[in-house]
Amino acid sequence: MALMRWEPTFKGLTELKNEMDRIFESFFGERFPTFKEEIGLTPAIEVSETDNEIIVKAAIPGVDKKDLNISILDNNLIIKGEVKREKEEKKKNYYRQEIAYGSFSRTIPLPAEVKVDEVKANMKNGVVTITIPKSEKAKAKEITINVE
Repeated sequence: MALMRWEPTFKGLTELKNEMDRIFESFFGERFPTFKEEIGLTPAIEVSETDNEIIVKAAIPGVDKKDLNISILDNNLIIKGEVKREKEEKKKNYYRQEIAYGSFSRTIPLPAEVKVDEVKANMKNGVVTITIPKSEKAKAKEITINVE
């Protein structure tokens, strides 16, 4: 058996994690999920803006409405929640049960002043859509140019 020298090519922690995932995958033959990925503790966020409002979408599959809290503080949108997931698998030769609990929190700085009292949130198919109207101060005002 020949000895091989391993020279890491990664430069940061993300690349180190990816390399470790690759090593585990090559050994176990499949993706080796981390606890954070398994229960989805970091919801994906999409922020868009129109002239009148800011729209934030957060992917939170499996999170119940009662386990979710949305608030605005100091011009930051705060999304907090709790994940409670149980997974059970019964096969002919084995029985496997996993229970995962955890909480998450995302703070999104808002790009403009908003009307806090008029914020609306809707949940559908594991995605929460938060519509945040801009205040009159934050709306762009077009200036008319006079020609002399």
